[in-house]
Order: sequence, then C-alpha cells, then structure tokens
Amino acid sequence: MTTTKSVMKKLPEVTLAFWIMKIAATTLGETAGDLFSQTLKLGYFLTTIALFLVFVVTLVIQLRSSRYNPFCYWLVILSTSMAGTTMSDFMNRDASAKYLSNGATKLGWGPQGLGLGYPEGAAILVSLLLLIFLGWKLSGMTFQITEIVSFRGEALFWSAILVSNTLGTSMGDFLSDSSGLGYLGGAALVAGVLLVLVALMRVPAVPNVLLFWFAFVLTRPLGATAGDFLTKPVAKGGLDLGTAGSSAVLLAVLFGLMAYAQVQERRTAPAVGLEGEGPEAEAVRPHDAGRV
Repeated sequence: MTTTKSVMKKLPEVTLAFWIMKIAATTLGETAGDLFSQTLKLGYFLTTIALFLVFVVTLVIQLRSSRYNPFCYWLVILSTSMAGTTMSDFMNRDASAKYLSNGATKLGWGPQGLGLGYPEGAAILVSLLLLIFLGWKLSGMTFQITEIVSFRGEALFWSAILVSNTLGTSMGDFLSDSSGLGYLGGAALVAGVLLVLVALMRVPAVPNVLLFWFAFVLTRPLGATAGDFLTKPVAKGGLDLGTAGSSAVLLAVLFGLMAYAQVQERRTAPAVGLEGEGPEAEAVRPHDAGRV
C-alpha cells in the first residue's frame, strides 16, 4: 500500500540539477515538437493529437508509480514540453507564408492552425493557468511539490505543468518572432528575469513557492528561444543545426542527466525510507526536503 510519505517522494527535490534538466527538457521539447510538425510535415493538428496521447501515457505511468523515478518524472516533463510546443503553434499560427516556409501551403492533414496570434493565445493560457491555481488554492492542498499527497494534487500539478509549458512556448515564440529581440535577445531577456528571481529568493517577504512557479513558466520560453536558435536558418539568426540533429544531441544530454539522477536516487533511497516507511524512517527524513 502506498503511504503518504512515499507519495511525497514521487516528485523531485528542487536543486540546481533540477533546473538544468528542466531547461534541457524544454529545449528538447521545442526542437522535437518542430521536428514532427514541421520537418516531418505532420502538421500542428496531427502532431498535437499524437503528442498529447504520449503525454497521457507517460502521465498514467507516473501516477501509477509508488515512488519518485527520475525517468518517469522527466519523461512526463518532456512530453508536456513537446505537446505544449505543438499546442501553442496550433493555437497561434495559421497557413500563411509567415509560418509556413519554403513555399509550403500546408502541413499535414487537418486544420493548419487557429491563427489566434501570440498575445491572444497567451492571454487564454494565462487565464487557464490562473484558474488551475485558483482551484488548487481552494482545494486547500499545498503548492510545495514534494508535499503533494493525493491523486487530485498530482492531477492539479500536472495540469499546471502542461498549461505552463504551452504558455511558455507562446511567450518564447513571441519573443523570437514578433518582439524584434530575435532568438538570442529573447533568451537573454528571459535569463535576466530568471536571475532576478534567484536574487528575490533572499527576500523573506517573497514566497519561494511563488518564485518557483514563475521560474517554472519562464524556463519554457528560455527553452523555446534556445531551441529556435539551434534549429532556425542562419538568415533568421539561428545556427541552422536542424531539428533532427539538435533533438538527438539534447535527448542524449537529457537521458544522461536522468541516468545520473536515477543513480543518485538509488543512493539516497535507503536514507529517506522509501520502502516500508515507519516512525524510524520519518525521524531521519529532512522535513524541508524539496521545498522551493
């Protein structure tokens, strides 16, 4: 039977390694999403459906697990990043020459996009994310990610992750394509804001949980702009490394980090009493583990 304490350990502690893996996963989500929808010409509609199903499968595996497994957790993060990329593109883009390059008039089967534009799409996603957080707040459950102890809490957490990654894609594409900053300028702006959030961690009046969620959202546009910088043509300010090659390298990096996290988790598991937890295990557990 899964205990409360083992459910708490289903989500990782928030460390520097956590943020490095988050940026790697979100950058890969951008390049892999573009690989399927644009390079392979499956289109935003079909790719969104396929990647959303991948997200559901990885999420079910994560929800059914009884303890924190880095591979399970980060595969869900990756799937939300990939699905978020194509969901954002489908919401914001259309079949105009502005979005379909090389003379293409169609990508894949089905509608090419809703054409809402980045500002309106972002406004919808911000509203949806705020509604999720409002429901979360009204439920009385904690926002501390390593203290989530129920299925409903995990469902709210992953709903917020999916919407925040979709929102982050819209923000990143707006910075890259429409703001005039370009890929590097957009990435530099987001990185600067993240540094401000790091500095605010030393301000007692600012809740660290709030800073965590701001940072979680903002690492997605950082990944989006970084991914575009790697894959877009040199004429547009990118390195033109291609979506396939960039995705392969980023996947290798992410899996290497996941393997390292898995080794570290196995080393620390006995100390925090993941199996058969009792009063003795609780006594040695750091009570502030995973706080952000």
